[in-house]
Amino acid sequence: MLAGKSISIGEEVTLEGITMEQGTQKKNKLLGLLAEKYPTLESVYERLISLQAQLGLPKGIEHFMSDLHGEYESFFHILNNCSGVIREKVEYVFADRMTDEEKAEFCTLIYYPKEKIERMHAERKDTPAWYRENLARLLELSKLMSYKYPAAKVRGFIPKRYESVIVELLYTRPEEDTAQAQYHRRLLATIVQIDSGAGFIEAFCVLVKRLAVDHLHIVGDFFDRGSRPDAILNMILDYHDIDIEWGNHDVMWMGAAAGSEVCIAGVVRNSLRYHNTDVLERGYGISLRPLSLFSTRIYPDSNAIRASEKAITMIMLKLEGQLIARNPDFEMESRRLLDKINYNSSYVMLGDRRYELESAYFPTIDPKDPFALSEEEERIIADLKSYFTESEMLQKHVDFLYKKGSLYKCCNGNLLYHGCVPVNEDGSLRDVIFDGKAYKGRAYFDYADRRARRAYLFRAQEDLDFMWFLWCGRTSPCSGREVKTFERSLLEDESTWKEPADPYYRLLDDEDFCRSILAEFGLPESGHIINGHVPVKVKKGETPVKAHGKAIIIDGGFCQAYHKKTGISGFTLISNSRGFRLLMHQQVADVRQALKENKDIESVSETVELQTKLTTLGDTDEGKDIQEEIADLYNLLIAYQNGVIEPKA
Repeated sequence: MLAGKSISIGEEVTLEGITMEQGTQKKNKLLGLLAEKYPTLESVYERLISLQAQLGLPKGIEHFMSDLHGEYESFFHILNNCSGVIREKVEYVFADRMTDEEKAEFCTLIYYPKEKIERMHAERKDTPAWYRENLARLLELSKLMSYKYPAAKVRGFIPKRYESVIVELLYTRPEEDTAQAQYHRRLLATIVQIDSGAGFIEAFCVLVKRLAVDHLHIVGDFFDRGSRPDAILNMILDYHDIDIEWGNHDVMWMGAAAGSEVCIAGVVRNSLRYHNTDVLERGYGISLRPLSLFSTRIYPDSNAIRASEKAITMIMLKLEGQLIARNPDFEMESRRLLDKINYNSSYVMLGDRRYELESAYFPTIDPKDPFALSEEEERIIADLKSYFTESEMLQKHVDFLYKKGSLYKCCNGNLLYHGCVPVNEDGSLRDVIFDGKAYKGRAYFDYADRRARRAYLFRAQEDLDFMWFLWCGRTSPCSGREVKTFERSLLEDESTWKEPADPYYRLLDDEDFCRSILAEFGLPESGHIINGHVPVKVKKGETPVKAHGKAIIIDGGFCQAYHKKTGISGFTLISNSRGFRLLMHQQVADVRQALKENKDIESVSETVELQTKLTTLGDTDEGKDIQEEIADLYNLLIAYQNGVIEPKA
């Protein structure tokens, strides 16, 4: 079958509107290239048979995470646990054959094989029988989990140095034949006998985790608040299949890495504010010493961290004011406030209202030119800029974000982005104007994506400025709210801290609105919007599932700073061949606790959507690509049979 149509040999197949009869140069060139890859009739037969069969396999599991905010330990455990997928498989396979304690210990072994084996060795429990038993269990689990994949693909999931033996184990059938049973026992016994059990267990655990999740989606915000975003990025640099939708915190770091001075000031300020300067100094080799020496001198009554935060905040507000003045298209004049301060009487005018300042001490500001950096501030920001642009690890991580990331992704009928689609109060798409041209909806996302890439490639000032706009602009698709940094930093009146948000966030509860957004991105009504950015306050009765499941917000507060606000430790989402399941994590065990107590994630699972029909690979975006390849192969087969191209013997 090809896209629902039966094809017989000798029948003409069209490709991009070009037929065999037309015999165009373009098609012959394509077929010639394809013939180099499949030079014989047999090679075409083999590939066609394999691809046609794959279309009927169940869709692989997609794992969605968002707003990680540097919480390395939580991310590490949830990634290893695959949001409960592995534990479910263990329950299914060993339901009546293992106690709850045995299953918990087995799961811990899968999550952290090296560490668990070291612990068992220290306790002298890693006996030959223990190795044989756990190898047999891992083999049984792997066999069950591999049913969704063709054999060649499963083979590719196995670490190469263990591949041949594990393949032999996977395809023995000890239950069917005495000779096979003996062969199977000898394979396992020899692994243990030659003291390679630890290595094979680790390899099997890699295989199990690879079989558990086919694709990982991270819907924004690796950075800020938590202390180890660098460790998270290091962990996923070689992840087998991943996409990233940039969050507002990500684009600020991306802008900083490209040399945006205002983004650099914002990154440093956030790191100081959340007491996670280790990521700068140890993770990326960015020294804060010049800033610290300067700030403790001009703010002698504050501790070093607080003084540095005050100093970099003033630098940032000055740079923001300069940026806003040279970018009227950003429509952010209301955020240019240093010139609204009365420095003699210590108040600021916001609109027609007067607000008292928390402090009257502004040692770095010239009231006659409040947005000008002092010579010393100029040197500090220049020094920081050199550190950011020359940090090898930061550049490697940001390059990865560009390579694997984008502002949005349409995947298997679903729409993924971090922030919002800017709209008017009535839900209509909002026109956002740059250089005299209006953009809205998908066209605006595409425009913003192009400018973000241009900023990193060419580093022109206007594009570097745009990265800051993406971080905090009222009409930014990454933000969608008016960020009140000035008010939160300098005013005691908390009524001024409220941050007006785009109507999108209110309208997301409306089913028709969600359908209109999906349609704007060319997606079907059956699709879903998968969003991050806004922590769901479960303790206040908020729900992540909006508009009867048309939209799902998966920012549940991964970072510790949000736990009191949300009441939970985050959401993750699983999409399998039967539908969507949302995981609400109550408490995430750290590695030490997991190893000591075999403690897993405490989670509540909610089925968002249960399908009556099994989703197959043929129903996915990958399936569409496979169907296109099948069409090409049929054309090549016809060319071989008609003598247009001569196959090799």
